[in-house]
Amino acid sequence: MTYLKHAFGACAVGLLVAGGAYAETTVRVAYDADPVSLDPHEQLSGGTLQLSHMVFDPLVRWTQDLQFEPRLAESWEQIDATTTRFNLRDGVKFHSGNDMTSADVKWTFDRLKESPDFKGIFSLFTAVNVIDDDTFDLVTSEPYPLVLHTATYIFPMDSAFYTGETEDGKDKAELVKHGDSFASRNVSGTGPFVVSEREQGVKVVFDRFADYWDTASPGNVDKIVLTPIKEDPTRVAALLAGDVDFIAPVPPTDLARVDENDGTTLITMPGTRIITFQMNQDRVEAFKDPKVRQAIDYAVNNAAIVERIMRGFGTVGAQASPAGYLGHDPSLTPRFDVEKAKALMAEAGYADGFSITMMAPNNRYVNDDKIAQAVASMLSKINITVDLQTMPKAQYWPKFDERAADMMMIGWHSDTEDSANFHQFLSACFDEATGNGQYNSGAYCNSMADDLMNAANAETDAAKRGEMLQKLEGILYEEAAFIPLHWQNLAWGARDGVHADKIVNALNFPYFGDLVVD
Repeated sequence: MTYLKHAFGACAVGLLVAGGAYAETTVRVAYDADPVSLDPHEQLSGGTLQLSHMVFDPLVRWTQDLQFEPRLAESWEQIDATTTRFNLRDGVKFHSGNDMTSADVKWTFDRLKESPDFKGIFSLFTAVNVIDDDTFDLVTSEPYPLVLHTATYIFPMDSAFYTGETEDGKDKAELVKHGDSFASRNVSGTGPFVVSEREQGVKVVFDRFADYWDTASPGNVDKIVLTPIKEDPTRVAALLAGDVDFIAPVPPTDLARVDENDGTTLITMPGTRIITFQMNQDRVEAFKDPKVRQAIDYAVNNAAIVERIMRGFGTVGAQASPAGYLGHDPSLTPRFDVEKAKALMAEAGYADGFSITMMAPNNRYVNDDKIAQAVASMLSKINITVDLQTMPKAQYWPKFDERAADMMMIGWHSDTEDSANFHQFLSACFDEATGNGQYNSGAYCNSMADDLMNAANAETDAAKRGEMLQKLEGILYEEAAFIPLHWQNLAWGARDGVHADKIVNALNFPYFGDLVVD
């Protein structure tokens, strides 16, 4: 990983000492948006997972160099080809005061299998078998090379806390997308912070959990105040003025300002989140024709978007898998040729074009609204008239789930750091039972591609698996299953003395429990 940063200076953030008495260390964080729910299973999104790493703990988690480290599971071993045995830490408590046991892991697993968003990740997992309070087996239907990858998504929930009925007779465990449920408003995890105050869209306050199990953590932050600041200039200005201590993301236009400013540190690294547009074949007849989809791909100038809008802070993409993933095929290159695009439109019988609707968020991805405007303008060159709407992500995701526009933006970071995950969620044939295609708003479906994904997921030989996944990427490329734009790089800003470089990672889930402030 590559970091571009200044050396840290001596600084105390929210640390006051009077007469030798210790006072609370508070860190003020500004994101472009706040979590839409406190339910860790409601939405498979970066915001949800960032929250989960603050108020819950996973069984295992990724390190900065993309290795696995034990968290709630202190050890594991392969029992047979389809069974992995995990041993839990002793003495872990939930925020409610309840003890965490294997029964909570099983309860959480069963709920994950019911989540419309998360069950796809666990499609090859059949059971959690409890051995005793501290031991359980995680079982798959066939040999699976990504067991630990998937275990990073098991954040044990407090089964006793979420069991029973609310005062108005609703099930506390109820999982409601974009709804007002008990779990969306109340939380009891094992994580380093408890949610002590929350006003959606305004502020979330996290206080250090006094009984947190990880006493070896170097983290010394007692309180985090998260404020959503949607506008990039306002968020950066707040950091430079000292009104906040940590921001994400830093927009490409302000990287140099944060880097060169006395008193702030810029942290960057290459990203693996692919930004795409999907074309809804159920809404637009023309999108069923691969030539039309290819024409749109040829009409979009990915390189110009990265150069002019992203200011070079991104990597032009032509497939979902970034370099370093098994499925990445370097022979698949971006295609931009307006004349070729026009010829394809004519061959498909759409020389005169047609009109479509397009939707994109305006505070989820870096420059998302500007990117959408650019793509709409580029499509006008091949006589596709676009009616574009952009909106905050809290409003966008319900619209996305409704498939409310003909073209919709979606960015994706592989949940398992593996190529198959992109296809499973973004372009696989939709299957409500398995969760495959849950974020496939284009209604693209190719059984050969799905077969390759399924075969790859059962293949433990990395070389053979890579061949399958590259062939899969080739099918999606040739059929223009979606429009890949670029992989979005990551940038965070922090005040000097806030050692954020130690807690950020390529997954963009900062481990605030380990944050050290001078």
